[in-house]
Amino acid sequence: MTPVATRKTRRVVLLAHEQMNLLDLAGPLQALSTASKLFSRHEPALYETIVASVDGGLVGTSAGLPIMTVPLSALHDMPIDTLIAPGGCKGDEMCAPPRLVAWIALRAPHVRRLCSVCTGAFLLAAAGMLDGRRVATHWDWVARLEKLHPAIQVDGDRIFIQDGPVWTSAGVSAGIDLTLALIEEDYGHRVAIETARQLVMFIKRSGGQSQFSVPLAAQSDATGKFADLHVWIAAHLADDLSIGRLAEQAGMSPRTFARAYADAHGRTPARTVEAMRMEVACRALEETALPLKTLATRAGYANEQSLRRAFQRRLGIGPMQYRERFSAQGHAPSDGSKTTIGSR
Repeated sequence: MTPVATRKTRRVVLLAHEQMNLLDLAGPLQALSTASKLFSRHEPALYETIVASVDGGLVGTSAGLPIMTVPLSALHDMPIDTLIAPGGCKGDEMCAPPRLVAWIALRAPHVRRLCSVCTGAFLLAAAGMLDGRRVATHWDWVARLEKLHPAIQVDGDRIFIQDGPVWTSAGVSAGIDLTLALIEEDYGHRVAIETARQLVMFIKRSGGQSQFSVPLAAQSDATGKFADLHVWIAAHLADDLSIGRLAEQAGMSPRTFARAYADAHGRTPARTVEAMRMEVACRALEETALPLKTLATRAGYANEQSLRRAFQRRLGIGPMQYRERFSAQGHAPSDGSKTTIGSR
């Protein structure tokens, strides 16, 4: 086997806390373990992983499975390459444990890379590590994070975001995507792609990037006054969906509709339409062999070039590149690109 570039064991600490999401921790941990197993047979391990909590011992997860941890005190003066804060909590409020937050504030400035999964962003934010940065979190927690920490730029669309040494990801399984990107940064594309293949990531993705934060939130708005409108939009993506047409469908004047919609959802109607069209386009690229011209028309884009521009703007890649990465018919799994949106 060809030696992995920049062979170096990197210490990764994952922070456990009561009622955290099990997969927020287990997903990244498994990806790191898989990479090490694949490429460390006769070499130093790629990663040394440590699961730590404030006091050590067993920590309960929201799934009911306790996790054995070491105390944070055991990490005193121990160099840490990457620090990962999983999310999850009991109830509808993310309560950041004060002692854990204080430790993050103390140690985070001295790690090479600081990461969060899902609502783990709340822990980093409480420690003052996210001010002025662009971050991701679970789509259902975006508004709450923005309200608590207005100095943070929260992007509810991306599956994960790198802003300098800080990496944040969307909900739950997005932590695996983030970890594959970390692996690629550390050891190259080959290690990341082989790790993804072992994790069967491409099969999981063949079901579509179904958790787009904007359209999922919109379409699941079962009690909101625009629920019927969202259903109508989804069924008429190829039609004229201008503000005037949407306002007419909602039975409002354009100005009143635009204001009421933004107040209700924290985004413009145009953003919802764009995200829904992108969802349809991505799903078609993943599951069909339709030519781009046909696909663009069905998804509501004026032409193929409009589709290309939308993909470059939203994802940073072209539609054909997206198809190569995520098509159920393809042979290569995802490379954990920073540009992916949604979740499996």
